[in-house]
Amino acid sequence: MKILIIGSVAAGTSVAAKARRNSEENEIVIYDKDTDISYAVCGIPYAIGGEIPDFEELTPRDAKWFKKRYNVDIFTSHEVIAINHEKKEISGKHLITGDLFTDNYDLLVFATGSTPKAPDAFEESNFSNVFQVKNINSGKKVKSFIENKKPTTAVVVGAGYIGLEVAEQLKERGIKVIILQRGKHPMSHLDWDMSIRIEDEMVKQGIDFRPEETIQSLVGDTQLDEVITNKGTKLSADMYILATGVRPNVALAQSIGVKLGKAGAIATDNTLQTNIPDVYAVGDVAESFHVITGKPIYRPLASTANKMGRIAGDAMTGGQLRFQGVLGTGILRFFDLTIAQTGLTEKEALAEGYEVAVLSNIKPDKPDYMHGKEMVIKAVADKLTHRILGVQIIGPQGVDKRIDVFASTITLGVTAEDLFHMDLAYAPPFSTTKDPVAYTGMALTNALTTAPLITPHDLMELQKNNENITIIDTRDPKSYEKNHVLNAINIPLAELREKASTLDKSKKTIVYCNKGVTGNASQNVLRSKGFKEVYNLSGGNKNYQEIFKHSK
Repeated sequence: MKILIIGSVAAGTSVAAKARRNSEENEIVIYDKDTDISYAVCGIPYAIGGEIPDFEELTPRDAKWFKKRYNVDIFTSHEVIAINHEKKEISGKHLITGDLFTDNYDLLVFATGSTPKAPDAFEESNFSNVFQVKNINSGKKVKSFIENKKPTTAVVVGAGYIGLEVAEQLKERGIKVIILQRGKHPMSHLDWDMSIRIEDEMVKQGIDFRPEETIQSLVGDTQLDEVITNKGTKLSADMYILATGVRPNVALAQSIGVKLGKAGAIATDNTLQTNIPDVYAVGDVAESFHVITGKPIYRPLASTANKMGRIAGDAMTGGQLRFQGVLGTGILRFFDLTIAQTGLTEKEALAEGYEVAVLSNIKPDKPDYMHGKEMVIKAVADKLTHRILGVQIIGPQGVDKRIDVFASTITLGVTAEDLFHMDLAYAPPFSTTKDPVAYTGMALTNALTTAPLITPHDLMELQKNNENITIIDTRDPKSYEKNHVLNAINIPLAELREKASTLDKSKKTIVYCNKGVTGNASQNVLRSKGFKEVYNLSGGNKNYQEIFKHSK
């Protein structure tokens, strides 16, 4: 049997490696129009910035290595142009010599990846100082431009993973950076009340962030001299980075009748086989499905590509591996912040019809005496089943450890109660005695059973609608005087038992402290005193003030 793979980055080479491990009998051939194979795409921004000294570190394997290790033939600079699936034959062109070639197959794998999108204004342009980060060669061009032209200013278009990573690296090289974003907030897949914390980091780092601003027209010949935005602003920079997402490379697959899914990428079954027998699709060209909803999604991530490749290589050679979906787990470093997400966000959960409990949990990753630093953990749970649906975390340290725990447990369908009972490792250099993961489970359990939470946004809506509510700030008077929730009265927890009788027990009551713990204790006091409807403000005054600042 001959397995022919089109594409040789994460997914394609994973197919080949696993298929070879399963069988020495099959012939395995890979074609790729690029010059590099199996490279670390996600490391490119750091090589541009010099944090990774040499691009060669991102390309540790070449075709000769793969041939020796796996007996797989890889042909780089070979573009497959057409496929005759009835004859099971491909044809293409060697991009260096111009020679044409043909080959045949028994099994065909599309690992053709994705292509960066460009804003409409750039579709027909070709400027020497405009770049997209898509492969090793494109990364080398950016680095070469920086080293040879010594730019001092840059415009980055897009505030997703690549946009923020590149912006960080450019700023670290002393380049003044402006970021333009189509949406209102960076990392638009996150909930906005988490994204705003990235904006705070931009201010801290001197990044000029311009939300809801897009490029409409260009001025320049061979070099882009100036852009004009939808707000009428004229911007001039030495270099421009376009980081506005990617689209799957599906044209070749569609030419033989391969069907796309609802997410716009190639639809497959759990072996990664397409609607056409003997034809597979893996990596950025293929659609995934969500572990929680079971619905198709498109999340082009290197971790998913590697997983898909291994599963397809196993399944097509008689193995039992099957694709089980993704949670869309992602993580990003942006200067002093780590930004991570897994599962459904609040907005996604609501769109899916879930009635949710939302906890904003502000906790240090380890004790203060071990120099712990606060993380903001936003957790979303289903009120009906108590299942954890998703988590977002932003903080200076300790985020990666917690997001992986949450991703593991969400995959297994755990409830809020389960989180609290997990036996997590503790020692002062690594965690607090009650780890933030366990505390999230404990607080969510309370919220889902006896002690409901209210989000800052929902409280603001009540205030906006002039609802007849009581808001109690349970902190000390000095903290209250510094800042407090609009229309809140100050009754410290130590005085609440005595003064509870002066309050209307029938009114909806919201209590809060600085971050939530004392608020919960106050909530319990009022509940025991016969108050009918008492809510604790999720994340306390600290979370409220952050959100209030950005909602003006």
